[in-house]
Amino acid sequence: MANRRNLVSPEFKADPFPFYARLRAEQPVCRVELSIVPGIREAWLVTRYDDVVAVLKDARFAKSREYSRKKPWLPPFAKPLERNMLDLDEPDHARLRTLVHKAFTPAMVERLGERIQNITDSLLDAAEPKGAMDLVRDFALLLPLTVIAELLGIPVEDRHKFHRWTKASIRPASAWNILRAVPALWAFLNYLRRQFRELRTSPREGLLSALVQVEEAGDRLNEDELLGMAVLLLLAGHETTVNLIASGTLALLEHPEQMQWLRANPAAIGPAVEELLRFCNPLETATTRFAREEVSIDGAAIPRGAMVMAVLASANRDEKQFDRADELDLTRQNNRHVAFGLGAHFCLGAPLARLEGQIAINTLLRRMPKLQLAVPVKALRWRATPILRGLEALPVKF
Repeated sequence: MANRRNLVSPEFKADPFPFYARLRAEQPVCRVELSIVPGIREAWLVTRYDDVVAVLKDARFAKSREYSRKKPWLPPFAKPLERNMLDLDEPDHARLRTLVHKAFTPAMVERLGERIQNITDSLLDAAEPKGAMDLVRDFALLLPLTVIAELLGIPVEDRHKFHRWTKASIRPASAWNILRAVPALWAFLNYLRRQFRELRTSPREGLLSALVQVEEAGDRLNEDELLGMAVLLLLAGHETTVNLIASGTLALLEHPEQMQWLRANPAAIGPAVEELLRFCNPLETATTRFAREEVSIDGAAIPRGAMVMAVLASANRDEKQFDRADELDLTRQNNRHVAFGLGAHFCLGAPLARLEGQIAINTLLRRMPKLQLAVPVKALRWRATPILRGLEALPVKF
């Protein structure tokens, strides 16, 4: 059943939830043909909440691609990208996370609230006189991209390049897309190497400079690790938040009674965003893992070296974990969603994504009381990307 599905097609991304519901009921651990990692053509989908939680916490599922039966292909110049904490196991993961955490602290994120609010207001100031906008291009993308570029300390004149580079890097792993991505990736890494050279001699404000300088017990990041971490922070620092803001807004527009309730209760934005994370799933699956040994889940024997995808979007709609799992309920209590993962690889940027989502959505609802879709829902196109789930565009009027 599953192996004939194109799980990264725009049509599938528009509504993957009925398919995952059938898998939870009939085949909760399912082998599929899936091109997510270059050179690897199959994966095992894990779809039930309890099983997803178990996979995310189980050390038998490694992050390092060295455990894969088939070694994924990367152009030689891009090998440093594997030296990021998301693709490494202990003790390397803990070492890198400790170093990065010194530069990316919750206290630093808290101090960003006023700046995020100012950027949000300036973007809506620019859109308001027009009476309409593409909420992805003009708002949901620009807010987190501006924030992460400022955090990293990227010069203003260079920031327009970054979305183009990252967009090329996250397309599905077809031969054509890989070929298209190589020049962008080459330019991206060369740019970062130049930045590191400058920052070693002339430190300045920003995470890139902090990562170049950071040490822990005499340890520091080498150049490959710096490249891997910078790319990870940029991708993770804006792509998922774009999807949270845009898909969350669409969910509210499709549930006007929930949208009106949130307008009347803006102080409830915290739990409301948690429900939007659960319901919309900006990350459809966790990042890839590889079985260190044969592992049995729900009677399915996953062979050693197989690639495993924990489907967060399915776990967050599991009817055994959530009452009325397919309903949007902004007042939901005890919302133990897994939108940011779990365990050692829980998303380091979760506090920032939450803060950006809360400020963006509350401000949008307050300032745009007549916000509505400018096209039919069926005309919306979803991005053909692995792991992520998000809209290409969201035309709205107000």
